[in-house]
Amino acid sequence: FTPGWLLRHSVVMCLLLHSVVLMTCFHHAATSCSQGCYCSESDGRGKTVRCSNLRLTEIPQDLPNDTRRIYLDFNLLTEVPSNAFQGLPLLSELDLSNNELAKLERGAFRSLGPSLTFLDLSSNKLVNFNPEAFEGLRARANLTNNPWHCDCSLQMSMPHIDLEPLSLTGIVCETSDPPDVGAEGVPFLLAQDLDLCVVMKKTTDVAMLVTMFGWFTMVISYLVYYVRHNTEDARRHLEYLKSLPTKPGPSEASSTVSTMV
Repeated sequence: FTPGWLLRHSVVMCLLLHSVVLMTCFHHAATSCSQGCYCSESDGRGKTVRCSNLRLTEIPQDLPNDTRRIYLDFNLLTEVPSNAFQGLPLLSELDLSNNELAKLERGAFRSLGPSLTFLDLSSNKLVNFNPEAFEGLRARANLTNNPWHCDCSLQMSMPHIDLEPLSLTGIVCETSDPPDVGAEGVPFLLAQDLDLCVVMKKTTDVAMLVTMFGWFTMVISYLVYYVRHNTEDARRHLEYLKSLPTKPGPSEASSTVSTMV
């Protein structure tokens, strides 16, 4: 073998080896388990990632993109940021129960709409329901055991939520605004006679009445001003006419002539 042939052969082998190493790394990054979590696979059910009870404060960013089920329960998560589960096109089940979740940002579950079938948010600290966090999500959700605050904003957002309807029965009001409508301890969706927007409606009605009264007062004030102004002008004009010298009428002129004769 010539030195040139050996050199070319060595270069080709190095390139092939480099390609194999890169492909192995990419495959490992795509399919390996998240650090500290336990992964398992079963025929027909795909990959399951279990990150339960690890005292996690943030959602892992190295979740394998072929994951179908993720268990993040019994951790210390306080919020779900936007696009937290992006790049997981096969994810069908997500368990976030028994955390410290108090905030779901807009688009928290974005991109999971086509695949996710079950979402567990039970036993957290969710108070205010943010419909923008669930945009496009049609999954069945467990929303129980959260200190939900029921108000007019929640009532107005209900028709625009795409979650499976029965999921919303998990929203049980711990507090409400107004507080004296009997909403506490009641599943919000089942309280058909509950109207939490009544105060807002009354406030709106009062505001409309105040506005109408203000316009009415302005019209009356203008009319009074107009009448007074025109009355004053008429009086001045009458006084002006009275101040003009009067010309003698025909009878007065003939009397004057007779007296002279």
